[in-house]
Amino acid sequence: MSGALGASALGLVSCRQVSSPPTAHPHYVVGAAYQADGLWRYPREEFSYRETGLAVVDAGARPVGTTADGEVYDPQVMAGSHPTLQLPVDVTVRNLENGREIDVRLDDRGPARRGRLISLTPRAAAALGMGAGPARVEVEEIEASSRGYAETLPGGPMLALQAAPVATVTRQDLPPPGTSAHGVVRVDPRTGASGAALTGEIALPRFPVSYRQGFPRPGGLWVETGRFTQRRYASMEAIRAGGTVWPSPVGSGPAWTVRVGPFNGVDEADAALDRALAIGLTGAHIVVE
Repeated sequence: MSGALGASALGLVSCRQVSSPPTAHPHYVVGAAYQADGLWRYPREEFSYRETGLAVVDAGARPVGTTADGEVYDPQVMAGSHPTLQLPVDVTVRNLENGREIDVRLDDRGPARRGRLISLTPRAAAALGMGAGPARVEVEEIEASSRGYAETLPGGPMLALQAAPVATVTRQDLPPPGTSAHGVVRVDPRTGASGAALTGEIALPRFPVSYRQGFPRPGGLWVETGRFTQRRYASMEAIRAGGTVWPSPVGSGPAWTVRVGPFNGVDEADAALDRALAIGLTGAHIVVE
């Protein structure tokens, strides 16, 4: 019997040794609309993104696999997820509750739960000084490096444009039989500068595990139901939502926003968000002001 068990155990070990880790294939992606937690999400390309809301930590015991942009998920790197921004995208995340600020690359879709702005790996969340619950944050895109991904990564619109032939190719040196050479894109996460090398994979640099200390700006929790270019339309929605009309900050897009609140805690904000969604205000989301 022990021999049979030993052979069985050996077979299990053997199977585990055969399995290989996922292979990274980083690429640029926007993606199609999808549904999560009862809401439709519409991914979009944006290079001047700035928003406030709630950040959460990635769900525990997440299996190792590839992210939406083809990277291998690692809970120990400075990374995170966003429901709609193009991927990958570099952002600065500020914890408004304690003043800490970090830089991360968002490379996946999430968080799934509505009312949450971003999800962070355990390592990034620890650097930001987050606890177990949601943290009030501000997320601001790092434009230069984010544009660099669109210009250099496979799948990016700028790379496809640059690759279009402009003249007849008369000669091309090929690698020896049985080998291959691919241009590697290395994008500096702060400047967006890129270069090429002849290797077999694309390498995206990681942000260091560090934070900068600023001043706390906790703010209150609100449910923002819409943004408008004309006040009269904002007033009509405010009546429907039971909220108030606010002027938007200069340079932040539409001139008027409709908000409901403020709320004392996350549970109250979540309940107000559910009420807004239930009456058809599908653009409602939680913000910090």
